[in-house]
Amino acid sequence: MGIRFLFPEGKTKALTMSYDDGVVQDRRLVALFNEHGIKGTFHLNSGLLRPPRCIEPSEVKTLYAGHEVACHTVTHPFLERLPRTEIAREIFDDRRRLEELCGYPVVGMSYPFGTWNDEIINIARSCGIVYSRSTRTSGGFGIPQNFMAWDATCHHSGMLEKGAAFRDFKRYALSLLYIWGHAYEFDDNGNWSDMEEFCRMMTNLPDVWYATNIEIYRYFEALRALVTSADGSIVHNPTAVTIWYEEKEQSCFIRPGETKSFK
Repeated sequence: MGIRFLFPEGKTKALTMSYDDGVVQDRRLVALFNEHGIKGTFHLNSGLLRPPRCIEPSEVKTLYAGHEVACHTVTHPFLERLPRTEIAREIFDDRRRLEELCGYPVVGMSYPFGTWNDEIINIARSCGIVYSRSTRTSGGFGIPQNFMAWDATCHHSGMLEKGAAFRDFKRYALSLLYIWGHAYEFDDNGNWSDMEEFCRMMTNLPDVWYATNIEIYRYFEALRALVTSADGSIVHNPTAVTIWYEEKEQSCFIRPGETKSFK
């Protein structure tokens, strides 16, 4: 084909942040993200949203505006220790309640305690979940082989080192830095300065797409849905997403419904 695919606007890299539990410290974290143009996905337990530990349900829509609200189950149990029907209830009821609060379909998730198995994945999919994050970390900047078992690059305790490496990383396009954590940890450890430094270090980078988890997922779903001719010289985009690529060192794109020839 002779081209390489890119992120939107011709970016070669993407940054996404992922925070769990809907704790009150999310208010400070979201303010930092908004100040620096960084996007986050916030995985909430709809049955636990109450002060003093967590935000009020009435805050969800406005606090996380411009970011993503995702599932974390209703009550944060070890899912593998529940009957199948209760696994489904924890996930589906969390979706339903969060959708009432944020006003859009909630189809992302992170596993409580980071634990899962194949049966939990199948149940989550049957509840409409399209991706889910574990608490495992890869240490790298690759794309997950299975979005239902999505490993982050690192916990935020390692974000300064990984962020510095990512800024200089130019080995391949479509590289992803994925940071996860809990906002309350910054209060517990007295290290909000680390997140402030990270945000300053990562803001306004010309080669980085700042995206939520679901935006990353949807872009790759659209990219993989491209239809190519047998010899790879013709590409059709059947999706509603514009796909970007590089040809002869120029950023180009294939619009929704468009067919392009690379002969």
